Amino acid sequence: MIILGIGGILGDAASAILKDGCLAAAIEESKLSRQGLQAGAHTGPAGLPEQSIAACLALARATPDQVDAVAIVRPFASGPEASVHLQLRARFPNSRISVVEHHTAHAAAAYYPSRFEEATVLTLDRAGDFRCGTRWHAAGTQLSLEKELYYPDSLGDLYGRVTELLGFRANLEEHKVQWLSASGDEQFRDLFLEIMPMRNGEWPRMDRSFFDAERLTHGGFSAKFYERLGLEDGASVPESLRAQLAAGIQRAVEQTVLQMAGSGANLCFAGGLGLNALLVSALERSSFENVFVQPAAGNAGTAIGAVLHAWHTVFNQTARVRLPDLYLGPSYAAEEIKRVLENCKLRFRYIPTTEETIDTAIAQLAENRIVAWMHGRMEFGPRALGNRSILASPLDAYAAENLNAFIKHREPFRKFAASVPAELAGEYFECGPNARFLATAGRVRPAHRDRFAIAILNGDLIRVHAVSQEDNPLYWKLLHAAGKATGLPVLYNTSFNLFSEPLVCTPRDAVRSFYSSGIDAMFVGNFFLQK
Repeated sequence: MIILGIGGILGDAASAILKDGCLAAAIEESKLSRQGLQAGAHTGPAGLPEQSIAACLALARATPDQVDAVAIVRPFASGPEASVHLQLRARFPNSRISVVEHHTAHAAAAYYPSRFEEATVLTLDRAGDFRCGTRWHAAGTQLSLEKELYYPDSLGDLYGRVTELLGFRANLEEHKVQWLSASGDEQFRDLFLEIMPMRNGEWPRMDRSFFDAERLTHGGFSAKFYERLGLEDGASVPESLRAQLAAGIQRAVEQTVLQMAGSGANLCFAGGLGLNALLVSALERSSFENVFVQPAAGNAGTAIGAVLHAWHTVFNQTARVRLPDLYLGPSYAAEEIKRVLENCKLRFRYIPTTEETIDTAIAQLAENRIVAWMHGRMEFGPRALGNRSILASPLDAYAAENLNAFIKHREPFRKFAASVPAELAGEYFECGPNARFLATAGRVRPAHRDRFAIAILNGDLIRVHAVSQEDNPLYWKLLHAAGKATGLPVLYNTSFNLFSEPLVCTPRDAVRSFYSSGIDAMFVGNFFLQK
């Protein structure tokens, strides 16, 4: 049985394939097209993510006429939907077409891959199919809707407004507000709680007096909002208040989401707000015993939700589909890599064994060189998990400056993650289970705070990536080799991409980013390049 899922068409489009009950592939269109996430920039003439569909079919070794069902997530057209439906019928002649509501797909993506037999499922985003939030009770293979929230009473929209107010791009750079918030205090938390009050046990209802419908820039906040900040109406936010505003919206959203989730043993979480690692960390510290967040929590992840929803509801399958890892994209054979390197007239060295590859990488890191590390299948989702990563040694006093200023060209408050073998993580960090997918934030244990000072967000807060041998044996071996060489089995990890592009996918993408940056050395499979 082959099920194709298509999600996020109007923003962050992606495809996924379920083959005989196993997730065979999942890929975002932007990583193949190398274009942005804006609507229409990444879809073909029919409005479909053509490249990711083709790549998923290839990875599943399937042809269009072998596809049994196509599950497509709303909204999938800015105009009449019938034309998209007809396109799918023509392209996949033997398929059943299943249309999945946006938040239903988020909920399916959050619950079904979890190991819970019963759970509360919460989904929150800016606006998907007019809804911006839902809460479900899940048991077995059934999802039962309990509560829903409609736009404009949207936590995601309010967070996006603050993002724009602070000079970032709404619906694209909310992660910057999250990390900026780590250095602020809570002086504006109550203001944002006043903007989104929860009365009589109901979910938030935005106080529209804090917004000005005529003001189309800087978040559209009203004179009342600026007065509460102590600023003139429409004034720019001074540097002294930027982190305070970010912290205010972050803490208010955390408090509100905790109330919306309620209580229980198990919680599953998805939607755009699920990409907020500080929020996930707050949920992990809540009264829930277990929390699972869909690591590709945004619109792209609905493609996975679509195939799982079809598996259980269209084909009435009772067996749960697990998420073994997120390495669901394409990989490249040595012949393909060599062809690209030779075509680009590059000098390289072929390293025949895994052991020698690891030894060479450790030698580079020991010299405080920044290393690009591209191996195996590309990750699904926005985070690099050791297959498309840029690495640095935590013993390098200039690692932060080199990574942020000279390679990633990004703000200093955006820290990189610390990758550590999962079985050793507790020695250095306190972190929740979602550190497996870099979806949460942890804390550095007191004895190691000085050692990891350049990666700490504030106080003792740090991004932690707990790597298991089962998930990524090569990267796990590299971390252990670092520990053997230096006594510290930790490497700093940031995503292998530049200039707000998606993760590199192909060897050619890797070459382009390598020679457009200050990265010192690069491993692409068994091929080693250095400057």
